[in-house]
Amino acid sequence: MFTVKQNAVLVGVCLVLCNLCCYAQEVGLKDALKGKFLMGVAVDDEQASGKDTKALPLILKNFNSIVVENCMKSEVIQPEEGKFDFEQADRFVKFGEAHKLHMVGHVLVWHSQTPKWFFVTDDKGTTVTRDVLIERMRKHITTVVTRYKGRIQSWDVVNEAFMDDGSYRDSPFYKIIGKDYIKLAFQFAREADPNAELIYNDYSVEHEGRRDAIVKLVNDLKREGIKVDGIGSQGHITMDYPDFKDTEKAIIAFAGTGAKVMITEMDLTTLPAPVEGDMGADVYLNFKYDKKLDPYADGLPDALAKQLHDRYAEAFRVFLKHQDKISRVTIWGLTDGQSWRNDWPIRGRHDYPVWFDRNYQPKPIVKTIIEEATKK
Repeated sequence: MFTVKQNAVLVGVCLVLCNLCCYAQEVGLKDALKGKFLMGVAVDDEQASGKDTKALPLILKNFNSIVVENCMKSEVIQPEEGKFDFEQADRFVKFGEAHKLHMVGHVLVWHSQTPKWFFVTDDKGTTVTRDVLIERMRKHITTVVTRYKGRIQSWDVVNEAFMDDGSYRDSPFYKIIGKDYIKLAFQFAREADPNAELIYNDYSVEHEGRRDAIVKLVNDLKREGIKVDGIGSQGHITMDYPDFKDTEKAIIAFAGTGAKVMITEMDLTTLPAPVEGDMGADVYLNFKYDKKLDPYADGLPDALAKQLHDRYAEAFRVFLKHQDKISRVTIWGLTDGQSWRNDWPIRGRHDYPVWFDRNYQPKPIVKTIIEEATKK
């Protein structure tokens, strides 16, 4: 016979085991979305190296695709001409291989986070010739892609080449080489790994000008025998932009080229902008901290958290509607505390842009997505 106290202990143990069982059987995002599209997340070096021990079970439970945030950008991987630093990138690839995750290399050619030496010939800042820049671009792409040939499945080849109105961004690559830099970048990447999935990636694709320019680019390249496998819509959204009807138009237009469509860097900021209008894609923007522009340092009010949830749910319903066109959705950062949004365009703020909070706990949107994805 058990005493009352012993019975209480047994009941407690049973409840714990039951809870553990339920947790183990709970469906993760990747399983809920199986057969629809890959579910991806951007990881940092702390996570890829295993130092962030809380991250691993969340990643493995919910995601089957990973992308690096920074360590494959040219300023990190080739800070000086001919001097490559693959330490972090190698860790990322080993992490992905160890856990059999689809991997995306980000990014081969981008106007930002590219070291100055790419574009100059001397300490005085003399601009390189077109031929020199093409050769530097070729060597960079060939070296990086060849190192991970057959290991990294997808590459963001060119990032953010267009403006809202559809004109080419006046980047050093464009000014020195001309619009052919995009074609050449895809050509070099294809030569380095013929089997890799090659992606053109951009933000604010809901703008008609940018959307149409991307469609024209992909179709023009196809006619020239240069295949773009995927078009990435970054998905950095706010509480009032974009109108998801325009997101839907972009998905349909991109799929019409024959390319796969990906949502590549999704997050949702609730913080006020320091200036009016579009701040563009300048990652080096840095406005002075103002407490008035960091209104949620102690947490989101319930009403705003509900709005954030509903905004994400609306977006995901669009993605599920077009699951036949979308091959991957990637959230840009695992937890709120990891997100770049806390430091852009003002350092030290408190944003809540992704699906797991600072304590590595899932937000209600995770449950909602799972329910939406699995309902019959």
